[in-house]
Amino acid sequence: MNNPQIAILDDYQQVAFQYADWTAVKEKAQVTVFYDHLFDEATLVERLQPFQVICVMRERTPLTRTILSQLPNLKLIVSTGKRNAALDTTAAAELGITIANTGYHDSGAPELTWGLLLAIGRHIVPENAAVRAGGWQEHVGTDLAGKTIGIVGLGRIGKTIARYAKAFDMNVIAWSENLTAEKAFEAGARLVSKAELFREADFVTVHLVLSERSRGIITAAELRQMKPSAYFINTSRGPLVDEADLIQVMRDRVIAGAALDVFDTEPMTADHPFRWMDNVLATPHIGYVTGDTYRIFYQDTVKAIVEWLG
Repeated sequence: MNNPQIAILDDYQQVAFQYADWTAVKEKAQVTVFYDHLFDEATLVERLQPFQVICVMRERTPLTRTILSQLPNLKLIVSTGKRNAALDTTAAAELGITIANTGYHDSGAPELTWGLLLAIGRHIVPENAAVRAGGWQEHVGTDLAGKTIGIVGLGRIGKTIARYAKAFDMNVIAWSENLTAEKAFEAGARLVSKAELFREADFVTVHLVLSERSRGIITAAELRQMKPSAYFINTSRGPLVDEADLIQVMRDRVIAGAALDVFDTEPMTADHPFRWMDNVLATPHIGYVTGDTYRIFYQDTVKAIVEWLG
């Protein structure tokens, strides 16, 4: 194939060329980097039609059956991470499009989760803002030692959070649909019902894989059972929670606060309530946005393209 066209999508920080050496790719292909995010499907299809290879950052730009079917030149998709819920792999296979996945660095998401937990419990962001504005000690923080953390989903990340919590002398409870008491105990947690978790926990953190079964698994019914002093944290996937319910719960100040890294629509719309609510600490889906992770993502992307180019 003469001078194949390669697109790198959603390079928000403009760092794709910093974390990998693309020389071997550029010698055989033309590489175009897009730093913006397109929501409009027709505009996206028009942009992508010339390309034989598309490099996607996990779950930023969706590649649905409808979109893929309008990209006749597309031969290879390189997706960062081991799993990308925004990519229709079945449709890609049927259309003869090869999919390559990169490796992943496991520590980013749990580390951010714990950072958000500490930040919201100790009011770090508003206290920093107060200092910058000339103020001093405007809030009273929450201790972690002796408090209870409820982990929804005790998989790989959930187990890491349980270890962090134990290091901070917290009590750990957990729930998911298939979790057993034995598995919970092995992870240092106590199995409880979903209702018990939301009633008892001082911090609730969500770590489930998004699927049709888990979509909307947390609603107002659970959130309104939480203690008025409790905090809710979601660094997993936005649609696991009924976002409209969560917005109303935060407007009604049912709980002390929420720390969120994931949302129904990303990037978040400019007028989204979470941008201005003073009881919400929101970050722009940066759980995996670390140097070590990006290095793996982009270096593996280069390897996959070089192998495809032959």
